[in-house]
Amino acid sequence: MNAVTETVDLQAPPPIPLVFTDSAAAKVKDLLAEEGNPELKLRVFVQGGGCSGFQYGFTFDETVNEDDTVLDKEGVQLLVDPMSFQYLVGAEIDYKEDLEGAQFVIRNPNASTTCGCGSSFSV
Repeated sequence: MNAVTETVDLQAPPPIPLVFTDSAAAKVKDLLAEEGNPELKLRVFVQGGGCSGFQYGFTFDETVNEDDTVLDKEGVQLLVDPMSFQYLVGAEIDYKEDLEGAQFVIRNPNASTTCGCGSSFSV
């Protein structure tokens, strides 16, 4: 009698990379056109603070650091430093306009709690 053996890999799947939506890229493209500096890129970062322990931040930056993660979408570059990236793996960076206003939104599956303002979280 022949036995059939099947090997199953029980390692966790690789983390889902950061998602930069079409609407976020389009808005950044508009903002960059207003600035008139084609060298600017959008940097998203995580820093200590806010009512939940960490908070998100956005800034324009001309410099791409050696250890930055760079996402290209529709001619726009999104930069994330390594410390921030570990908190943002699997997150989605979006731009929404609704009755409450217009804003960049980060949907982060790593956040165990979020603040009502949407810019603060804890893990």
